[in-house]
Amino acid sequence: MGGLEITKFYKSSRFNSANLKSLLCRVALTSSIFISILAVLLVIVFNLTTIFVVSKNNTSFSDSRLQSAFLMQFPSQDVERYYDVEVTRKNQHPSEYELEALQSLDAALEMLKLGKIERAQKLFEHALALSPKHPDVLNNYGEFMEYTQKDIIHADHLYFKAVTHSPGHSRAILNHRRLAELVEEMDLTTLRRIDKKRDSVASIPEANSALRKAKLEAYFQHIYHTVGIEGNTMTLSQTRSVVETKMAIGGKSIVEHNEILGLDAALKYINTTLINRIGHITVADILEIHRRVLGFVDPVEAGTLRRTQVFVGGHIPPPPSNIPPLMEQFEKWLNSWEAMRLHPVKYAAFAHYKLVYLHPFNDGNGRTSRLLMDTILMQAGYPPVIILKQDRHRYYQMIELANEGDIRPFIRYIAECTERTLDLFIWSTSEFSSELPALANEIKKSSHDLRFNPDSLMSDKIIKQEL
Repeated sequence: MGGLEITKFYKSSRFNSANLKSLLCRVALTSSIFISILAVLLVIVFNLTTIFVVSKNNTSFSDSRLQSAFLMQFPSQDVERYYDVEVTRKNQHPSEYELEALQSLDAALEMLKLGKIERAQKLFEHALALSPKHPDVLNNYGEFMEYTQKDIIHADHLYFKAVTHSPGHSRAILNHRRLAELVEEMDLTTLRRIDKKRDSVASIPEANSALRKAKLEAYFQHIYHTVGIEGNTMTLSQTRSVVETKMAIGGKSIVEHNEILGLDAALKYINTTLINRIGHITVADILEIHRRVLGFVDPVEAGTLRRTQVFVGGHIPPPPSNIPPLMEQFEKWLNSWEAMRLHPVKYAAFAHYKLVYLHPFNDGNGRTSRLLMDTILMQAGYPPVIILKQDRHRYYQMIELANEGDIRPFIRYIAECTERTLDLFIWSTSEFSSELPALANEIKKSSHDLRFNPDSLMSDKIIKQEL
């Protein structure tokens, strides 16, 4: 190609110095963009590789490796049961207590196969103590109580707890559903029996001298046991003396005297104003009860809702800012058709628990809740329920079970106390009665212990924080 042709070629391509500079700039820009994209891709690949390696190295308790480790200690069916999706959350690492509980559970089942019932029961109880929320332990222990001990109520409670802690546990669900109707019928039978005893007491003429004496004695016993649950160390005779004479007892604190006087004032208020009012219990009524319960002990806090946060064992009540609206909701529930259509014992027990759960006061919540319960019962024709001070640990335990989600044991306990109180009235008014009812027998023993056993007096000085 000659020089002329080359010149023509360049002219035809318009390839001058300006075009060359423009082309080089475009190439440089494209290259920089490509390099940037490549760098980003390399960073992403590097991070993904790092995460994969770290994850692989740290997964020392993956399902397969964990199950392999357990297979060295437990039979295969036990591992499968423990890692059943319906029983335990997947990939959850069990604690040492749970492993020991499962070992104890397997041993209990083996003892049961060999017919060693007592040994099996101890192992079941040991497993439950180690892992009280494990659904397998709860369900198997429930089956043991149902089929071996014939304790349907306790078995159903264990099934209920198993379902509560593991909603997908198929065996516990089936067991609970299977017993639900039977347990409900047993509870209804108890309530019907209590109703018959209430009607029996109601049929006794008011002019009956034995009935008047029984009511007066029950009044003093009610005050004695109610303040005694909170740690008051007054004996029954001392309590009666304070109420009747208003005279001080030597060696007893002013607070203990004022607790008795406050409960006496609250009971008189209920008897003169609320007992004949059917339904419609208001927050103002509850505040008036509390004003009298705590009026002699703490006049400033008496009848007022708390303004600070409180703590009751493992239960944390609602914050003080929520108490007023929650109390309004509680009042609506108290006077709702849903609540008032319940059996009076159930209604009273629910009201008691709901109020003690809210814990609306700084002090006096337990006494006020029990008096609210008594008000509902007395409006329905029942006497005030006497909860023995000797039963205070069981009483607190029933409330804790209700806090865990099953209020039925607490309702049954209140029904039991109601029946014992009715038995005392029936026994007191029956001619030539010789056999002491459970409540009268407990009162007789407690009166003897409190008067003649100094160790009992010392132990009663330990005051448990009031619910």
